Amino acid sequence: MNRIDRLTAILIQLQGKKIVKAAEIAERFNMSLRTVYRDVKALQEAGVPIGAEAGTGYYIVEGYHLPPVMFSKEEAAALLTGEKLMEKFSDHSNRKQFSLAMEKIRSVLRGSEKDYLESLDENIAVLGHRPQTLEGTEFPNRFLTDIQQALGMNQVISMEYFSFQEEAATRREVEPVGIFHMSANWHLIAFCRLRQGYRDFRVDRIRKLSVLTTTYKKSNHLSLQDYLEQQRCRNEEATHLVKISVENEVMRYIRDQKYYYGLMEENVVGARTELTFLLPSLGYFTRWLVMFGKTVEILQPEALKTAMQKRVAELHEHYF
Repeated sequence: MNRIDRLTAILIQLQGKKIVKAAEIAERFNMSLRTVYRDVKALQEAGVPIGAEAGTGYYIVEGYHLPPVMFSKEEAAALLTGEKLMEKFSDHSNRKQFSLAMEKIRSVLRGSEKDYLESLDENIAVLGHRPQTLEGTEFPNRFLTDIQQALGMNQVISMEYFSFQEEAATRREVEPVGIFHMSANWHLIAFCRLRQGYRDFRVDRIRKLSVLTTTYKKSNHLSLQDYLEQQRCRNEEATHLVKISVENEVMRYIRDQKYYYGLMEENVVGARTELTFLLPSLGYFTRWLVMFGKTVEILQPEALKTAMQKRVAELHEHYF
């Protein structure tokens, strides 16, 4: 990247955040802090009103904006791909907002870029099994945009949430911590005022939601990253080390399934293959093992053998 392009990119980066640290600029463009200082000084000398806070970072004085930014074909194609992913993995509210944003982006593209996007549009698809959701009049699945607003403004959320565990709907007031996507569903991590603790709420199980004018102190809570790290450590403490032996001829039917169950090691020993897993639940694992019948031998732990005997007994009682 030549210096003119780099200066333009730095200016765009400064417009994208309230404060940008020099280290962030250096990391993005793989250059030294000394070069960052020179580039920022060059922008200031060119008339760009860039301010600096000691020990914090750079900022652009309120009111200054670049002219509309033009997108390259590659950038436009990446945004189109993002739109396809949003259609598949977001809720009604975010899909609508992203679609509106894409309309604005398309409106500033040059004619050649518009033609390029149109030719790509019909040739990009995001496929895959969409799990059964709770969408409908009872579970509208359209609250991500409201949740994002509450997160950005530190506002309390009031919602009616249906818990499968309790098989009942309850009214909750929560202080949102963050959202994440996992296993085809969006999750809201929040401090629940009713339960006085952090809870994981499936967004598609929210029946009603409103963002209150009441605010909360973000500093009183864990960050989303800290919460997820805590959960990861707890899951590791509750895991089981499992080793099984499978006939080599059966391995072709297992394929990628073994990775879904936490495969750690795989070794071929003669006519059989030994697989080592780290599992959060033995009961869940037995359901998978049943598929392979007597071609599988459990090497460890004994608890898995006991769980498997229980599973087989349940099946025998059901069918005989």
